[in-house]
Amino acid sequence: MVTALNDHFAEQLERCRAAARPVPTGAISRVIGLRFDVVGLDLPIGATVEVLDPRNPLLGEVVAVGDGGVSCMPLGEVRGLRVGGRVSGREQPASVMVGPQLLGRVIDALGRPLDGLGPLSGLHEVALHGEPPHPMRRARIDTPMSLGVRAWDTVVPAGRGQRVGVFAGSGVGKSTLLGMIARNTAADINVVALIGERGREVREFVEADLGPEGLARSVLIVATSDQPALVRFRAAFVATRIAEYFRDLGKDVMLMMDSLTRFCMAQREIGLSAGEPPTSRGYPPSVFSLLPRLLERAGMAETGSITGLYTVLVDGDDHNEPISDAARSILDGHVVLSRRLAHANHYPAIDVLASVSRVASAVTTPQQRALSSELRQLLAAEAEAKDLIEIGAYVPGTNAVVDRAVALREPIQSFLRQDVDDPWTAAQSFDRLAGLLGRR
Repeated sequence: MVTALNDHFAEQLERCRAAARPVPTGAISRVIGLRFDVVGLDLPIGATVEVLDPRNPLLGEVVAVGDGGVSCMPLGEVRGLRVGGRVSGREQPASVMVGPQLLGRVIDALGRPLDGLGPLSGLHEVALHGEPPHPMRRARIDTPMSLGVRAWDTVVPAGRGQRVGVFAGSGVGKSTLLGMIARNTAADINVVALIGERGREVREFVEADLGPEGLARSVLIVATSDQPALVRFRAAFVATRIAEYFRDLGKDVMLMMDSLTRFCMAQREIGLSAGEPPTSRGYPPSVFSLLPRLLERAGMAETGSITGLYTVLVDGDDHNEPISDAARSILDGHVVLSRRLAHANHYPAIDVLASVSRVASAVTTPQQRALSSELRQLLAAEAEAKDLIEIGAYVPGTNAVVDRAVALREPIQSFLRQDVDDPWTAAQSFDRLAGLLGRR
Protein backbone atom coordinates (compact mmCIF):
# COMPACT_ATOMS: atom_id res chain seq x y z
CA MET A 1 0.00 0.00 0.00
CA VAL A 2 2.80 2.40 0.99
CA THR A 3 4.72 1.53 -2.17
CA ALA A 4 1.68 2.28 -4.33
CA LEU A 5 1.20 5.65 -2.60
CA ASN A 6 4.86 6.50 -3.07
CA ASP A 7 4.63 5.63 -6.77
CA HIS A 8 1.51 7.77 -7.10
CA PHE A 9 3.15 10.78 -5.40
CA ALA A 10 6.31 10.33 -7.50
CA GLU A 11 4.22 10.35 -10.68
CA GLN A 12 2.32 13.45 -9.55
CA LEU A 13 5.60 15.19 -8.65
CA GLU A 14 7.08 14.46 -12.07
CA ARG A 15 3.98 15.88 -13.75
CA CYS A 16 4.28 19.05 -11.67
CA ARG A 17 7.93 19.39 -12.55
CA ALA A 18 7.16 18.94 -16.23
CA ALA A 19 4.44 21.60 -16.03
CA ALA A 20 6.80 24.00 -14.23
CA ARG A 21 9.65 23.66 -16.73
CA PRO A 22 9.97 26.65 -19.06
CA VAL A 23 8.66 25.94 -22.55
CA PRO A 24 11.06 27.13 -25.27
CA THR A 25 9.44 29.38 -27.83
CA GLY A 26 10.43 30.87 -31.15
CA ALA A 27 8.89 33.06 -33.81
CA ILE A 28 7.63 32.43 -37.33
CA SER A 29 10.07 33.95 -39.79
CA ARG A 30 8.52 32.88 -43.06
CA VAL A 31 5.45 31.10 -44.43
CA ILE A 32 5.99 29.70 -47.91
CA GLY A 33 3.91 27.14 -49.74
CA LEU A 34 3.06 24.31 -47.38
CA ARG A 35 5.65 25.08 -44.70
CA PHE A 36 6.47 27.69 -42.09
CA ASP A 37 9.96 28.47 -40.78
CA VAL A 38 10.63 29.21 -37.11
CA VAL A 39 13.68 30.94 -35.60
CA GLY A 40 14.74 30.66 -31.98
CA LEU A 41 13.93 26.97 -31.52
CA ASP A 42 16.59 24.27 -31.29
CA LEU A 43 14.62 21.13 -32.11
CA PRO A 44 15.39 17.86 -33.91
CA ILE A 45 13.57 16.52 -36.95
CA GLY A 46 10.30 14.89 -35.87
CA ALA A 47 9.74 17.21 -32.90
CA THR A 48 6.27 18.68 -32.37
CA VAL A 49 5.59 22.42 -32.50
CA GLU A 50 2.50 24.44 -31.62
CA VAL A 51 1.53 27.88 -32.89
CA LEU A 52 0.53 29.93 -29.81
CA ASP A 53 -2.32 31.84 -31.42
CA PRO A 54 -5.71 31.53 -29.67
CA ARG A 55 -7.45 32.49 -32.93
CA ASN A 56 -5.58 29.93 -35.00
CA PRO A 57 -4.12 27.14 -32.84
CA LEU A 58 -2.05 24.84 -34.99
CA LEU A 59 0.16 21.81 -34.46
CA GLY A 60 3.05 20.96 -36.74
CA GLU A 61 6.16 18.83 -37.06
CA VAL A 62 9.77 19.72 -37.73
CA VAL A 63 10.78 18.37 -41.15
CA ALA A 64 14.08 20.20 -41.72
CA VAL A 65 16.66 22.00 -39.58
CA GLY A 66 19.10 24.74 -40.48
CA ASP A 67 21.29 27.47 -39.01
CA GLY A 68 19.25 29.31 -36.42
CA GLY A 69 15.88 27.81 -37.23
CA VAL A 70 13.68 24.90 -38.24
CA SER A 71 11.22 24.24 -41.05
CA CYS A 72 7.83 22.85 -40.04
CA MET A 73 4.90 21.25 -41.81
CA PRO A 74 1.43 21.91 -40.38
CA LEU A 75 -1.18 19.37 -39.24
CA GLY A 76 -3.81 21.86 -40.40
CA GLU A 77 -4.22 24.88 -42.65
CA VAL A 78 -1.47 27.54 -42.75
CA ARG A 79 -4.13 30.17 -43.41
CA GLY A 80 -3.91 32.86 -40.72
CA LEU A 81 -0.23 32.37 -39.88
CA ARG A 82 1.88 35.51 -39.79
CA VAL A 83 5.52 36.46 -39.41
CA GLY A 84 6.37 36.98 -35.74
CA GLY A 85 3.76 34.56 -34.43
CA ARG A 86 4.98 32.71 -31.34
CA VAL A 87 5.66 28.99 -31.57
CA SER A 88 6.46 26.54 -28.79
CA GLY A 89 8.15 23.20 -29.25
CA ARG A 90 8.82 19.95 -27.47
CA GLU A 91 11.36 17.29 -28.34
CA GLN A 92 9.21 14.29 -27.48
CA PRO A 93 8.53 12.13 -30.54
CA ALA A 94 5.11 11.80 -32.13
CA SER A 95 2.78 9.34 -30.39
CA VAL A 96 -0.55 7.60 -30.93
CA MET A 97 -3.21 6.28 -28.54
CA VAL A 98 -3.93 2.54 -28.78
CA GLY A 99 -6.20 0.05 -27.07
CA PRO A 100 -8.91 -2.56 -27.76
CA GLN A 101 -11.51 0.23 -27.57
CA LEU A 102 -10.46 1.22 -31.10
CA LEU A 103 -12.28 -1.76 -32.62
CA GLY A 104 -15.35 -0.70 -34.55
CA ARG A 105 -14.26 2.95 -34.61
CA VAL A 106 -13.31 5.43 -37.33
CA ILE A 107 -10.57 7.90 -36.38
CA ASP A 108 -8.41 10.49 -38.12
CA ALA A 109 -4.62 10.63 -38.32
CA LEU A 110 -4.47 12.42 -34.96
CA GLY A 111 -6.55 9.73 -33.21
CA ARG A 112 -9.74 11.82 -33.01
CA PRO A 113 -13.07 9.99 -33.56
CA LEU A 114 -14.87 10.70 -36.83
CA ASP A 115 -17.86 8.38 -36.40
CA GLY A 116 -19.93 10.41 -33.94
CA LEU A 117 -19.89 7.60 -31.37
CA GLY A 118 -18.39 9.70 -28.61
CA PRO A 119 -14.87 10.08 -27.25
CA LEU A 120 -12.42 7.22 -26.92
CA SER A 121 -11.44 6.27 -23.39
CA GLY A 122 -9.18 3.69 -21.77
CA LEU A 123 -6.43 4.08 -24.37
CA HIS A 124 -2.72 4.39 -23.64
CA GLU A 125 0.01 6.28 -25.46
CA VAL A 126 2.81 4.67 -27.50
CA ALA A 127 5.48 6.08 -29.78
CA LEU A 128 4.27 6.49 -33.35
CA HIS A 129 7.40 5.16 -35.04
CA GLY A 130 8.12 1.57 -34.04
CA GLU A 131 10.82 -0.83 -35.14
CA PRO A 132 10.34 -3.70 -37.61
CA PRO A 133 10.67 -7.24 -36.27
CA HIS A 134 14.23 -8.53 -36.06
CA PRO A 135 15.03 -10.33 -39.35
CA MET A 136 16.40 -13.42 -37.60
CA ARG A 137 13.53 -13.65 -35.11
CA ARG A 138 10.68 -13.33 -37.57
CA ALA A 139 8.60 -16.47 -37.90
CA ARG A 140 8.53 -17.92 -41.41
CA ILE A 141 5.49 -17.50 -43.63
CA ASP A 142 4.11 -21.02 -43.85
CA THR A 143 0.39 -20.71 -43.02
CA PRO A 144 -2.24 -19.87 -45.66
CA MET A 145 -4.43 -16.82 -45.09
CA SER A 146 -7.88 -17.18 -46.62
CA LEU A 147 -9.10 -13.86 -48.03
CA GLY A 148 -12.52 -15.03 -49.22
CA VAL A 149 -11.80 -14.22 -52.89
CA ARG A 150 -11.67 -17.29 -55.16
CA ALA A 151 -9.34 -15.87 -57.81
CA TRP A 152 -6.92 -14.63 -55.16
CA ASP A 153 -6.96 -17.64 -52.83
CA THR A 154 -6.37 -20.19 -55.58
CA VAL A 155 -4.11 -18.53 -58.14
CA VAL A 156 -2.21 -15.95 -56.03
CA PRO A 157 -2.47 -17.62 -52.59
CA ALA A 158 -1.69 -15.40 -49.62
CA GLY A 159 0.19 -16.41 -46.49
CA ARG A 160 -0.21 -15.16 -42.96
CA GLY A 161 2.29 -12.32 -42.57
CA GLN A 162 2.70 -11.71 -46.31
CA ARG A 163 2.82 -8.19 -47.76
CA VAL A 164 1.01 -7.84 -51.08
CA GLY A 165 0.60 -4.91 -53.43
CA VAL A 166 -2.70 -4.41 -55.26
CA PHE A 167 -1.72 -2.58 -58.45
CA ALA A 168 -4.46 -0.81 -60.37
CA GLY A 169 -5.54 2.35 -62.08
CA SER A 170 -8.39 4.45 -60.76
CA GLY A 171 -11.95 3.13 -60.82
CA VAL A 172 -11.34 -0.60 -61.25
CA GLY A 173 -12.69 -1.81 -57.90
CA LYS A 174 -9.81 -1.56 -55.40
CA SER A 175 -11.93 -0.28 -52.50
CA THR A 176 -14.70 -2.80 -53.17
CA LEU A 177 -12.14 -5.63 -53.18
CA LEU A 178 -10.67 -4.44 -49.87
CA GLY A 179 -14.13 -4.30 -48.29
CA MET A 180 -14.86 -7.81 -49.56
CA ILE A 181 -11.63 -9.09 -47.99
CA ALA A 182 -12.29 -7.27 -44.70
CA ARG A 183 -15.63 -9.07 -44.36
CA ASN A 184 -14.41 -12.50 -45.41
CA THR A 185 -10.79 -12.82 -44.28
CA ALA A 186 -9.66 -15.33 -41.68
CA ALA A 187 -7.63 -12.63 -39.86
CA ASP A 188 -8.64 -11.69 -36.30
CA ILE A 189 -8.61 -7.92 -36.78
CA ASN A 190 -8.62 -5.49 -39.72
CA VAL A 191 -6.80 -2.15 -39.63
CA VAL A 192 -7.81 -0.08 -42.66
CA ALA A 193 -6.09 3.16 -43.67
CA LEU A 194 -7.88 5.32 -46.23
CA ILE A 195 -5.23 7.81 -47.34
CA GLY A 196 -6.04 10.57 -49.80
CA GLU A 197 -9.51 9.22 -50.54
CA ARG A 198 -12.37 11.44 -51.67
CA GLY A 199 -14.48 12.47 -48.70
CA ARG A 200 -17.69 10.99 -50.10
CA GLU A 201 -16.06 7.57 -50.40
CA VAL A 202 -15.36 7.20 -46.69
CA ARG A 203 -18.94 6.66 -45.55
CA GLU A 204 -19.62 4.62 -48.68
CA PHE A 205 -16.71 2.30 -47.82
CA VAL A 206 -17.79 1.96 -44.17
CA GLU A 207 -21.48 1.27 -44.85
CA ALA A 208 -21.49 -0.42 -48.28
CA ASP A 209 -18.10 -2.08 -48.76
CA LEU A 210 -17.19 -2.92 -45.15
CA GLY A 211 -20.65 -3.28 -43.61
CA PRO A 212 -21.52 -3.82 -39.93
CA GLU A 213 -19.91 -7.26 -39.84
CA GLY A 214 -16.58 -6.02 -41.18
CA LEU A 215 -16.60 -2.83 -39.09
CA ALA A 216 -17.12 -4.73 -35.82
CA ARG A 217 -13.61 -6.20 -36.03
CA SER A 218 -11.94 -3.27 -37.78
CA VAL A 219 -10.24 0.02 -37.03
CA LEU A 220 -10.42 2.70 -39.74
CA ILE A 221 -7.90 5.53 -40.02
CA VAL A 222 -9.02 8.22 -42.45
CA ALA A 223 -7.10 11.11 -44.02
CA THR A 224 -9.03 12.54 -46.97
CA SER A 225 -7.47 14.16 -50.03
CA ASP A 226 -8.24 17.71 -48.86
CA GLN A 227 -6.20 17.37 -45.67
CA PRO A 228 -2.58 18.62 -45.35
CA ALA A 229 0.24 16.45 -46.62
CA LEU A 230 1.59 15.77 -43.12
CA VAL A 231 -1.81 14.41 -42.01
CA ARG A 232 -1.99 12.05 -44.99
CA PHE A 233 1.61 10.99 -44.39
CA ARG A 234 1.01 10.42 -40.68
CA ALA A 235 -2.11 8.28 -41.30
CA ALA A 236 0.01 5.47 -42.78
CA PHE A 237 2.23 5.29 -39.69
CA VAL A 238 -0.74 5.56 -37.30
CA ALA A 239 -2.42 2.59 -39.02
CA THR A 240 0.80 0.58 -38.93
CA ARG A 241 1.38 1.35 -35.24
CA ILE A 242 -2.19 0.33 -34.32
CA ALA A 243 -1.71 -2.91 -36.27
CA GLU A 244 1.53 -3.52 -34.34
CA TYR A 245 -0.30 -3.04 -31.05
CA PHE A 246 -2.80 -5.79 -31.88
CA ARG A 247 -0.06 -7.99 -33.33
CA ASP A 248 1.90 -7.75 -30.07
CA LEU A 249 -1.20 -9.12 -28.30
CA GLY A 250 -0.77 -12.28 -30.38
CA LYS A 251 -3.46 -11.41 -32.96
CA ASP A 252 -3.33 -12.04 -36.69
CA VAL A 253 -3.94 -8.60 -38.15
CA MET A 254 -4.95 -7.66 -41.68
CA LEU A 255 -3.51 -4.21 -42.47
CA MET A 256 -5.08 -2.65 -45.58
CA MET A 257 -3.75 0.65 -46.90
CA ASP A 258 -5.48 2.51 -49.71
CA SER A 259 -3.31 3.84 -51.09
CA LEU A 260 0.46 3.57 -50.82
CA THR A 261 0.80 5.90 -53.79
CA ARG A 262 -0.99 8.74 -52.02
CA PHE A 263 1.26 8.24 -48.99
CA CYS A 264 4.23 8.71 -51.33
CA MET A 265 2.59 11.77 -52.90
CA ALA A 266 2.19 13.28 -49.43
CA GLN A 267 5.87 12.69 -48.70
CA ARG A 268 6.70 14.24 -52.08
CA GLU A 269 4.91 17.43 -51.01
CA ILE A 270 6.70 17.39 -47.66
CA GLY A 271 10.13 16.67 -49.14
CA LEU A 272 9.91 19.30 -51.87
CA SER A 273 8.66 21.90 -49.37
CA ALA A 274 11.59 21.06 -47.09
CA GLY A 275 14.04 21.70 -49.94
CA GLU A 276 14.81 18.18 -51.17
CA PRO A 277 15.75 17.87 -54.84
CA PRO A 278 13.19 16.19 -57.12
CA THR A 279 14.34 12.99 -58.79
CA SER A 280 12.26 10.42 -60.70
CA ARG A 281 8.91 12.01 -61.70
CA GLY A 282 9.39 14.69 -59.06
CA TYR A 283 9.68 12.29 -56.12
CA PRO A 284 12.49 13.27 -53.71
CA PRO A 285 14.97 10.64 -52.43
CA SER A 286 13.22 10.45 -49.03
CA VAL A 287 10.20 8.74 -50.62
CA PHE A 288 12.26 5.73 -51.68
CA SER A 289 13.97 5.46 -48.28
CA LEU A 290 10.64 5.72 -46.40
CA LEU A 291 8.92 2.93 -48.34
CA PRO A 292 10.97 0.07 -46.85
CA ARG A 293 10.80 1.67 -43.40
CA LEU A 294 7.00 1.56 -43.59
CA LEU A 295 6.53 -1.78 -45.35
CA GLU A 296 9.10 -3.76 -43.35
CA ARG A 297 7.09 -3.16 -40.16
CA ALA A 298 4.39 -5.53 -41.44
CA GLY A 299 4.86 -9.28 -41.65
CA MET A 300 5.49 -12.10 -39.20
CA ALA A 301 6.87 -11.39 -35.73
CA GLU A 302 7.85 -13.52 -32.75
CA THR A 303 4.20 -13.37 -31.70
CA GLY A 304 1.25 -12.50 -33.92
CA SER A 305 1.38 -11.32 -37.51
CA ILE A 306 0.48 -8.42 -39.78
CA THR A 307 -0.65 -9.39 -43.27
CA GLY A 308 -0.32 -6.23 -45.36
CA LEU A 309 -2.41 -5.33 -48.41
CA TYR A 310 -1.22 -2.08 -49.99
CA THR A 311 -2.98 -0.62 -53.00
CA VAL A 312 -0.75 1.08 -55.54
CA LEU A 313 -2.47 3.57 -57.84
CA VAL A 314 -0.50 3.17 -61.05
CA ASP A 315 0.04 6.45 -62.88
CA GLY A 316 -1.69 6.33 -66.27
CA ASP A 317 -1.97 2.52 -65.99
CA ASP A 318 1.85 2.40 -66.23
CA HIS A 319 2.83 -0.51 -64.00
CA ASN A 320 6.52 0.41 -64.25
CA GLU A 321 6.27 3.95 -62.90
CA PRO A 322 8.65 4.73 -59.96
CA ILE A 323 6.36 3.98 -57.00
CA SER A 324 5.01 0.77 -58.54
CA ASP A 325 8.53 -0.41 -59.34
CA ALA A 326 9.86 0.39 -55.85
CA ALA A 327 6.89 -1.19 -54.05
CA ARG A 328 7.04 -4.35 -56.17
CA SER A 329 10.71 -4.83 -55.24
CA ILE A 330 9.92 -4.69 -51.49
CA LEU A 331 6.63 -6.57 -51.25
CA ASP A 332 6.12 -10.34 -51.20
CA GLY A 333 3.80 -10.43 -54.17
CA HIS A 334 1.50 -8.35 -56.32
CA VAL A 335 -2.06 -8.60 -57.60
CA VAL A 336 -2.90 -6.63 -60.73
CA LEU A 337 -6.41 -5.31 -61.36
CA SER A 338 -7.16 -4.91 -65.05
CA ARG A 339 -9.14 -2.03 -66.52
CA ARG A 340 -9.97 -4.27 -69.50
CA LEU A 341 -11.64 -6.80 -67.19
CA ALA A 342 -13.45 -4.04 -65.29
CA HIS A 343 -14.84 -2.66 -68.56
CA ALA A 344 -16.12 -6.17 -69.34
CA ASN A 345 -17.93 -6.19 -65.96
CA HIS A 346 -15.59 -8.92 -64.70
CA TYR A 347 -15.25 -8.40 -60.94
CA PRO A 348 -13.03 -8.71 -59.07
CA ALA A 349 -10.94 -7.53 -62.02
CA ILE A 350 -7.89 -9.62 -61.10
CA ASP A 351 -5.52 -10.22 -63.99
CA VAL A 352 -4.44 -13.72 -62.97
CA LEU A 353 -1.55 -14.03 -65.43
CA ALA A 354 0.01 -10.72 -64.33
CA SER A 355 -0.29 -11.48 -60.59
CA VAL A 356 2.36 -13.26 -58.51
CA SER A 357 2.62 -14.55 -54.95
CA ARG A 358 6.19 -15.10 -53.74
CA VAL A 359 5.05 -17.34 -50.88
CA ALA A 360 2.72 -19.62 -52.85
CA SER A 361 4.96 -22.68 -52.56
CA ALA A 362 5.17 -22.27 -48.77
CA VAL A 363 1.42 -21.99 -48.09
CA THR A 364 -0.11 -24.51 -50.51
CA THR A 365 -0.03 -28.29 -50.91
CA PRO A 366 1.38 -29.97 -54.04
CA GLN A 367 -2.17 -30.78 -55.16
CA GLN A 368 -3.24 -27.14 -54.79
CA ARG A 369 -0.18 -25.92 -56.68
CA ALA A 370 -0.95 -28.36 -59.49
CA LEU A 371 -4.50 -26.97 -59.78
CA SER A 372 -3.25 -23.38 -59.78
CA SER A 373 -0.60 -24.19 -62.38
CA GLU A 374 -3.12 -25.92 -64.64
CA LEU A 375 -5.50 -22.97 -64.46
CA ARG A 376 -2.70 -20.55 -65.36
CA GLN A 377 -1.66 -22.80 -68.26
CA LEU A 378 -5.19 -22.81 -69.69
CA LEU A 379 -5.54 -19.03 -69.36
CA ALA A 380 -2.14 -18.47 -70.97
CA ALA A 381 -2.94 -20.81 -73.86
CA GLU A 382 -6.23 -19.05 -74.57
CA ALA A 383 -4.57 -15.61 -74.39
CA GLU A 384 -1.87 -16.69 -76.84
CA ALA A 385 -4.40 -18.03 -79.37
CA LYS A 386 -6.97 -15.27 -78.79
CA ASP A 387 -6.34 -13.35 -82.02
CA LEU A 388 -6.53 -16.49 -84.15
CA ILE A 389 -9.72 -17.61 -82.41
CA GLU A 390 -11.44 -14.23 -82.83
CA ILE A 391 -10.79 -14.03 -86.60
CA GLY A 392 -11.75 -17.68 -87.10
CA ALA A 393 -8.24 -18.75 -88.17
CA TYR A 394 -7.72 -21.27 -85.38
CA VAL A 395 -8.44 -24.86 -86.39
CA PRO A 396 -9.74 -27.06 -83.54
CA GLY A 397 -7.43 -29.99 -82.92
CA THR A 398 -4.26 -28.00 -83.63
CA ASN A 399 -3.37 -27.66 -79.94
CA ALA A 400 -4.93 -29.85 -77.23
CA VAL A 401 -4.30 -27.29 -74.47
CA VAL A 402 -5.96 -24.50 -76.47
CA ASP A 403 -8.90 -26.78 -77.29
CA ARG A 404 -9.39 -27.50 -73.58
CA ALA A 405 -9.02 -23.82 -72.68
CA VAL A 406 -11.71 -22.88 -75.21
CA ALA A 407 -14.04 -25.60 -73.93
CA LEU A 408 -13.61 -24.50 -70.31
CA ARG A 409 -13.61 -20.75 -70.98
CA GLU A 410 -17.04 -20.00 -69.56
CA PRO A 411 -16.68 -22.20 -66.43
CA ILE A 412 -13.26 -20.64 -65.73
CA GLN A 413 -14.57 -17.09 -66.17
CA SER A 414 -17.51 -17.91 -63.89
CA PHE A 415 -15.06 -19.23 -61.28
CA LEU A 416 -12.89 -16.10 -61.45
CA ARG A 417 -15.90 -13.79 -61.13
CA GLN A 418 -17.40 -13.38 -57.67
CA ASP A 419 -20.14 -11.28 -56.15
CA VAL A 420 -19.14 -9.11 -53.20
CA ASP A 421 -21.72 -10.84 -50.99
CA ASP A 422 -20.57 -14.36 -51.88
CA PRO A 423 -17.91 -15.44 -49.34
CA TRP A 424 -15.75 -18.49 -49.98
CA THR A 425 -13.00 -20.04 -47.91
CA ALA A 426 -9.74 -21.03 -49.60
CA ALA A 427 -10.55 -24.73 -49.08
CA GLN A 428 -13.95 -24.34 -50.76
CA SER A 429 -12.35 -22.44 -53.65
CA PHE A 430 -9.74 -25.12 -54.30
CA ASP A 431 -12.44 -27.81 -54.10
CA ARG A 432 -14.54 -26.02 -56.74
CA LEU A 433 -11.47 -25.52 -58.94
CA ALA A 434 -10.68 -29.24 -58.69
CA GLY A 435 -14.21 -30.07 -59.83
CA LEU A 436 -14.01 -27.55 -62.69
CA LEU A 437 -10.74 -29.07 -63.98
CA GLY A 438 -11.95 -32.66 -63.46
CA ARG A 439 -9.30 -33.39 -60.81
CA ARG A 440 -11.60 -34.28 -57.90
